[in-house]
Amino acid sequence: MQWYDLFDKEHEPTVSEVSEFIAAPLWSELADYMRQTYNAEPNLSYSSCAMDGGIWKGWNVKYKKSGKSLCTLYPKQGYFLLLIAVSVKDIPEADLLAPLFGDYVKNLYNTAEVGKNYGKMLGLEVTDEEILRDVKKLIELRVRPRNKK
Repeated sequence: MQWYDLFDKEHEPTVSEVSEFIAAPLWSELADYMRQTYNAEPNLSYSSCAMDGGIWKGWNVKYKKSGKSLCTLYPKQGYFLLLIAVSVKDIPEADLLAPLFGDYVKNLYNTAEVGKNYGKMLGLEVTDEEILRDVKKLIELRVRPRNKK
């Protein structure tokens, strides 16, 4: 069953229901990381986007720090999609990190088009620890963690 079939626009899920649907330890690990590193709490938002066969449709979870978007997460059964922007100003640093990424993230990063207003938009299926590690590095480009310089 699709996430958007369970919770339509009029029926906002709880964060607990999101976690139960995904049922993946990586989800909890990222939520803990966002809370501990950025003091960021999940905010639910509804998207009617029908792009890419509707994979972006439904309730999603946004993380922000000081008004700046860190990433947006889209629930799937057993995993989640993560949408993150690498800003134009962060691309040079991201280009230096890209060779250190695992093959999946490296390929998506290297093939992503650069938009003049937003940089690179990456939609990642977070399915293993290596991808999650790379996601954390990308998030750290958006906003430096409070415990790192």
